[in-house]
Amino acid sequence: MEKNTAVSVTTLIHLLQDLVEDNFVDVLVQGELSNVSQPASGHCYFTLKDTKTQIRCAMFRSHARVLNFKPVDGLAVICRGRVSIYPQRGDLQLIVEGIEPVGIGSLQLAFDQLKQKLEAEGLFDVKRKQAIPAFPQTIAVVTSASGAAIQDILNVLRRRSAGVQILLRSVRVQGDGAGAEIASAIIELNKEPEIDVLIVGRGGGSREDLWAFNEEIVARAIVASKIPVISAVGHEIDVSISDLVADLRAPTPSAAAELVVQNRLELERHLDQLTLRLAAQMRARLSLFKSHLQGLEKRLKGPVEQLKMQGMQLQQSALRLEQAIYAVIEQRNLQLAVLVGRLESLSPLAVLSRGYSIVKLLHTSRIVHSAKGLKDGDLLEIQLAEDKIVATVTEK
Repeated sequence: MEKNTAVSVTTLIHLLQDLVEDNFVDVLVQGELSNVSQPASGHCYFTLKDTKTQIRCAMFRSHARVLNFKPVDGLAVICRGRVSIYPQRGDLQLIVEGIEPVGIGSLQLAFDQLKQKLEAEGLFDVKRKQAIPAFPQTIAVVTSASGAAIQDILNVLRRRSAGVQILLRSVRVQGDGAGAEIASAIIELNKEPEIDVLIVGRGGGSREDLWAFNEEIVARAIVASKIPVISAVGHEIDVSISDLVADLRAPTPSAAAELVVQNRLELERHLDQLTLRLAAQMRARLSLFKSHLQGLEKRLKGPVEQLKMQGMQLQQSALRLEQAIYAVIEQRNLQLAVLVGRLESLSPLAVLSRGYSIVKLLHTSRIVHSAKGLKDGDLLEIQLAEDKIVATVTEK
C-alpha cells in the first residue's frame, strides 16, 4: 500500500484481519470469564479480562457442546484459540476452541457443578430413595458385555444365589455417547414389569473412562427409575454422580452382586443354624428318652423279686414300728418317774420322815393346829413317820 494513499474502511479491516489471523492462529490466553452468554443457537459468547483490559470471545457450538463444565462469570480459565477481527464492527475477538479452568481440572469442575445442582434439587436425599428388594428374582445389569464387571457379577450371583434370573443390557461404558446409551437402557428396562432390581456400572478405570456415569442424563434416568437401582462404578475410592443418586451404592460390581443377594444369604445362614439347633435338640431329647426307658427297664422286675422286695419292706416297717413303740414307752416311763418324784416331794409322809408329826383329837380326828382349843384330859393321837401314839393333855 502506497504512502499517503487513502483506503476504505473495509480494505483496512481486511488488511488487519489478514495480519492478525495469519500470525495468531493458535494462542493461549489466561483471564477471567465475564458476561457469559449461551443463546439457543448453542454458541457461547463471553468476555475474557484481567485487571487492565479485556477481549471479546466467541466459542461456536461445535466446540461448546463438548465442554464438560458450564462456563460461568468469575471463573479463571485458560482459553485456546485464534485471534480474529469481526469485519462488520472492526472488533478484535478471540475465537475459542477450548477452555481449561485454572487450578482445577475441567472434569472436576464439571463434577462439582453437577453435584451442586442435583443436591440442590434434593436428588441425593435418602428419603426419596427406594429400598432394595429382599429377595429379588430377576436382576437386570446395565454394563458392557465385554467388560470384567459383568463377569464379576455373574460369578457372585451364580455362586451365592442359584435360581435368580439375570438380564444383561449391554451398553458402551466410556467415550462419546456412552452416557446416552446407559440412560436409554435404564429407561427401556423400566418397561419390563418382571425386573426387581437394576445394577448399573462398570469396572475400574481413569476418571475419563468413568465419566459417562457422571453425566446428567444418566443421573436423571436413575432418579426416574421405578425399579430400585444399585450403582457400582469403578473401585471403592471412585465416587460418581450415579453413586450419589442411586438407591444404593456398591463400591465394586462384585460388591453390588453381594448386596443384591445379601438377605437371601442371611436367610440361608439362619436356616442352616436353625437346622443345626433342631438336630442338636432332637439328639438331646432322644438321649433323655433312652435314659428314661433304661430306668423303667431296671424298675420292671419279676413277681418273685417284687414279693421279696415287699417282704423286706414289711420287715423293715415292723422293725421301725417296734422301735417307735419302745421309744414311746421309755419316754412315758421317764415322764411317770418325774411325776412320782414330784408327788412324793409333796406327800405328808415325806414331811414326817424329816422328824415332824401330825396331832389330832382322838375322838374327832380333827387336826390340832393350836393349844387354845384343848382341855386337860383330852386324848390326842400323834402320827409319827412310822407309828402312832396316844397321849393325854395334862398341861397347856
